[in-house]
Amino acid sequence: MTVGRVVAGRYELAALLGQGGMGQVWTAYDRRLDRRVAVKLLRPDRVAGSGRADEAEELRRRFVRECRVTAQVDHPGLVTVHDAGSDGDDLYLVMQHVAGSDLADHLAEHGPYPWPWAVAVAAQLCAVLSAVHAVPIVHRDLKPRNVMVKPDGTLTVLDLGVASVLDSDTTRLTHTGSPIGSPAYMAPEQAMGGAVGPYTDLYALGVLLHELLSGDVPFAGSTVLGVLHRHLYEAPVAVRGLRPEVPEPLEALVLRLLAKDPQGRPSCAQEVYEALAPLLPLRGGPGPTASRPPGPLDPTRPFLRPHAPWPDRVATPAPGPLPVAPPVPTAPPRPDVAGAVDEVKRLLGEGRITQAVDILGSILPAAAAEHGERSPVVRILRKQYAATLMDDGQYRRALPELRRLAADRAAEAGPADPQALDFRHDVAQCLEQLGETAGALAEYRAVLPGFEALYAASDPSRPFAVRHRIGDLLLAVGEHAAGHQQLQGLLWDVERVYGAQHPYPAELRRALSRQREVRGA
Repeated sequence: MTVGRVVAGRYELAALLGQGGMGQVWTAYDRRLDRRVAVKLLRPDRVAGSGRADEAEELRRRFVRECRVTAQVDHPGLVTVHDAGSDGDDLYLVMQHVAGSDLADHLAEHGPYPWPWAVAVAAQLCAVLSAVHAVPIVHRDLKPRNVMVKPDGTLTVLDLGVASVLDSDTTRLTHTGSPIGSPAYMAPEQAMGGAVGPYTDLYALGVLLHELLSGDVPFAGSTVLGVLHRHLYEAPVAVRGLRPEVPEPLEALVLRLLAKDPQGRPSCAQEVYEALAPLLPLRGGPGPTASRPPGPLDPTRPFLRPHAPWPDRVATPAPGPLPVAPPVPTAPPRPDVAGAVDEVKRLLGEGRITQAVDILGSILPAAAAEHGERSPVVRILRKQYAATLMDDGQYRRALPELRRLAADRAAEAGPADPQALDFRHDVAQCLEQLGETAGALAEYRAVLPGFEALYAASDPSRPFAVRHRIGDLLLAVGEHAAGHQQLQGLLWDVERVYGAQHPYPAELRRALSRQREVRGA
């Protein structure tokens, strides 16, 4: 990469901000809109590892999808995504250029933070995570370098969705045998290669909050394996032992966030925010910040000086509309179901999934009213709607549709029917993506016997994939021995079917070896 290169015929690279083994981040100029932007460039061949063209192409497809899902999250604490795509051998992500300092540099200048600053940072991050997890998206790599402190004291979270592309449980594109993320902020389930969820980001938030209060991360070490082992087996040092002025409720919250078992952590970012709210600085109120003038990049400023309308810019109410005669009632037009289906197919072929979702969602009630809920037409529309929602990452909206489809199909054809099992499998995927680990584990276990009966001979990859998810979810809930045993049994069967040299058993061996190394470090 060189200064002056124009990406996608539009974004002129100006200055290199940072780089790593998988890509670079540049400041750039958007020639079309004449504005400064940030451009992240990734190399699919380096991320995929093996350099295989099919894997690099799969990563390109997933990258664009994750960027599209990320762009749907509307929150002032998230960097705005302007554009994404591929240019030559590079994937590019164009984002707003955020002025300020990243949290790591800010902490180095001011650390350890006054505890009200730490509370203000954590509260702002909770607001971001709550919006992100509702999509649902898991950040996977929350750390100070991925958080910017802007001049007005507000925080902006970076790299949302990128870690998901680099560490895909579905496509397994990394081929490194190691989890993506920063070891110092990595939750135990992530360190073991288990399934991740919103609870994983809450653990990283606990690490970050501990660092802001104490000046250092709770688990450090000279080797990556040593750090991961400490995450798994060592208790963090209580921050009040280092900073007695830290309020006891704040120390208790940090320890809850750092629980080894995800079920011991707060249930969601909203719960964390509610615990922080009584500790937030109040405008003009008592407390340690009342006599402390806010300095540059003060993270308490949004709470001490909340945004308000400019007095001289209050909009004058527009004059009301002229009275008009009420419309003459007419019969609603008959829904053009066939036309809608054709339009959805066209949109999906062009990658315009959001529009396809909107059309399907609007046509379903009308089609059900005209044809009946159990008609083949409505059943096909509902299946397409659920599948499109899942492809768009809208798992929360897809879940009730899939549950209805599974129940209806099982009532008609029995619970062992292939379609009923497929719908339940998709239900499990949705629950997993939503962070409902116990529910996902129960669903995967329920469909496994049916998958083995149906596909053991014809397509063993399907029951193998379910067994793999069960193993990863067991690791996620802290059942390390059971998860390891599950994956070890899977390895033996995969080797028997595919041979020891197949990429899949090789990947399983790497994962099992890493688990043994982390546990025995």
